[in-house]
Amino acid sequence: MVTRATDVGTNQSVERAVSVLRALDSGRPELRVSDVAELTGLGSSTTSRLLSTLERLDMVERDPVSNLYRLSLGLLPLAATAVNRHPVHRAARMVLQDLATRTGLGANVAVRRGGELMFLCNFEGPRAPKSYTQSGHTAPLHATSIGKCLLSGLTPKERRTLLGAALDAHTEYTTTSHDLLDAEIDTVRRSGYAVEAEERALGRASLAAPVRDASGDIVAAISLWGPTSVLGDRDDAEGKRLALVREVIEAADAISQALGAL
Repeated sequence: MVTRATDVGTNQSVERAVSVLRALDSGRPELRVSDVAELTGLGSSTTSRLLSTLERLDMVERDPVSNLYRLSLGLLPLAATAVNRHPVHRAARMVLQDLATRTGLGANVAVRRGGELMFLCNFEGPRAPKSYTQSGHTAPLHATSIGKCLLSGLTPKERRTLLGAALDAHTEYTTTSHDLLDAEIDTVRRSGYAVEAEERALGRASLAAPVRDASGDIVAAISLWGPTSVLGDRDDAEGKRLALVREVIEAADAISQALGAL
């Protein structure tokens, strides 16, 4: 979601520049100046000046033929440093790579950022459908198993405040009731893992387990994802999932221990 630039504050120029960068990460690979202006709420001349400055700083680049703007690889060293220095990423990377290799499924780790989850890294095994998930991508908390693990560290009141009254439906199977979500998260707390079947995308399912730090707080969660035919459909209470549940819980425990959890 693009955050529009504000018109107040001592760091107005910085806010406007960041809003331009976020507009270029809004889904389309390249944008016109007018597109960026519309997404940010800035005037065309202001947008053009900001893009020119960011181009000189190697934060954005302009196609020499179309004159459309896109994010530049000049951002990559900054993004890579931020991810690689994150303690959860450092603790999880090798564990998840091994997990994806052993199971043949996709393996993710994510943290909560406000009312969404943000992926820190993703590995794909041969049984995982093609994924467009990348480090930095966000996803809804209520419609994913990894999100439900992250929400399990909050009270029902805190969850309602965080998520708002309406829970968006991504498929016909998405949990859109806070009462039902409360019941699911109670199950997550008792069992130590979460299940999601076709709530975010049809034909896909996932299993997740929470990751804790030295204080015992839930600071991240990991998931295994793949086709429902592998992870078990919505009516599979245990069945195909049992061995994979053990895998994901043990992997989450290994990451927790690396973060200092007892």
